[in-house]
Amino acid sequence: MENGYNEIPENAPEHCPGTQSDSAGKADACQGCPNQEACATAPKGPDPDLVEIEKRMENVKHKILVLSGKGGVGKSTFSAQLSFALAGMNYHVGLLDIDICGPSIPKMLGLEGQDIHQSNYGWSPVYLEPNLGVMSIGFMLPNPDEAVIWRGPRKNGLIKQFLKDVDWGDVEYLVVDAPPGTSDEHISIVQLLQVTGIDGAIIVTTPQEVSLIDVRKEVSFCKKVGLPVLGVVENMSGLQQPLTDFRFKKVTEIGEETDVTEWALQYMREKAPEMLDLVVCGEVFDSSKGGATKMCMEMGVPFLGKVPMDPHLCKAAEEGRSCFADQKCVASAPALKKIIQKLVPNSASETSSVDNSA
Repeated sequence: MENGYNEIPENAPEHCPGTQSDSAGKADACQGCPNQEACATAPKGPDPDLVEIEKRMENVKHKILVLSGKGGVGKSTFSAQLSFALAGMNYHVGLLDIDICGPSIPKMLGLEGQDIHQSNYGWSPVYLEPNLGVMSIGFMLPNPDEAVIWRGPRKNGLIKQFLKDVDWGDVEYLVVDAPPGTSDEHISIVQLLQVTGIDGAIIVTTPQEVSLIDVRKEVSFCKKVGLPVLGVVENMSGLQQPLTDFRFKKVTEIGEETDVTEWALQYMREKAPEMLDLVVCGEVFDSSKGGATKMCMEMGVPFLGKVPMDPHLCKAAEEGRSCFADQKCVASAPALKKIIQKLVPNSASETSSVDNSA
């Protein structure tokens, strides 16, 4: 919990004066508190780094956090494709990966193995395109398989360094890919960006209730810290895939499998060629309880739309490509465009240029 800069720890006793109070660690209420020594010795007053962050962020017009209640829902994929789309609409975009322990953004933008360079103006982002810069701890690891085993203060210190030391230049959209949940990193990024103005958060979920339970907590977190919820995206909302992408098997009672794909496709070519143009739809996760749409109505937050599970989108993310660069993501790309049109003012006439972005 916090009150401006005068933070009150979650495990503080009643009548806690706050960590930034002159009586922090000294008041009667502090006796026996596990935070007593830390509060008594901590520096008081506003963080001096906030001035540097505010100055650095002056040239960043819009700041959007991408959050999720749990991992594996496609949050980083959405962050990457949102950045691709905005850059394809000729906006200057920064993509900041603050998932310290699981940085996947370098992989999803095809930037693995790149290094961060220092200049007189600070750290330079790694640029995929002249108008798309990326920053991640993934660029600092000598080995992509190396585990980052850091406690909260060190993570928060790196996030602060990303905000005050990275030379983003003039950026119209800064997309921040956050780790799952509501941990130290989330509190830090919100508090550090709130002094500069932040548009809000996009929350990514999947349709099933086990994911939505955590998303409700994420929405509650946003409300508690005063972070506007721009909307919720329901990812992996059913499977949609061209029929011709499927493989067909014949399975016997004892489990023996025979691939009959070519026979099935040839049969359709001869008997029902119109079937080859069909898109197969199926439900992967249980959405019988209403999914994200119902949850948004109950919690009073905007619902941005659904993105179907699209194997071609998964492949684009694995290969570090934009799903808008070709016509393969026939299910996911149009759904993402509709969501972007809701997020970006006057973007409806501009999203057509996304199709041709690399």
